[in-house]
Amino acid sequence: MTSREEFLRRVRDGLMALPDDERTVTVSHRYPRQTPAVSTEDRATLVESFASRLKSLGAEVDRITEPEIADRVNLVLRVHGATAVTAPDGLPGEWLEYWSETDGHHVVRDHPHSSTADPVDAIVTTCTGAVADSGTLVLDGRPGQLRRTPSRVPGCHVCVVRADQIVASLPEVLDRLDPRRPITFFGGPSAAAATPDTANPRQLIVFIVE
Repeated sequence: MTSREEFLRRVRDGLMALPDDERTVTVSHRYPRQTPAVSTEDRATLVESFASRLKSLGAEVDRITEPEIADRVNLVLRVHGATAVTAPDGLPGEWLEYWSETDGHHVVRDHPHSSTADPVDAIVTTCTGAVADSGTLVLDGRPGQLRRTPSRVPGCHVCVVRADQIVASLPEVLDRLDPRRPITFFGGPSAAAATPDTANPRQLIVFIVE
């Protein structure tokens, strides 16, 4: 008998020797249903930490206001030479209005019947949450987000993040996710080696809306 088999045998024997009510342990998988209130000062610290982490990973980060979104999205897509951009269902149409006015620019809709073969240069999304300590964006297929992890990751991903979506660590964002939807992680420390549920564009541009 190998040492591993001997170890497992001892564990089984030990469990069998316990009274019935001590053989199982109830583990709660529930996360807090509401994110604890964050003070203005702590929110500012989270935003700064998130931005700093993203920059250290090579992302472009800018802090803007709501009325600036369309102008900034238009500018960054033109700078990156994008002519075909994926826009998930539910993304505010005005965000791509200025960019799409140019001849030769077209929007590829991300919906259940769209073709994965459609070549695109960039993608513009919102997110469900953002993690400050790892610089990770989390999407779960809601309006304005991807319905699936792209088979071909575009060269540029523009993500609009609300300041109040930024949390300190991953466990705080898990409760916001819908497990029935496709969950995708962008950026973060895994940028050098993508896994099946992690997509990493060559250039990540994040607009933090305050």
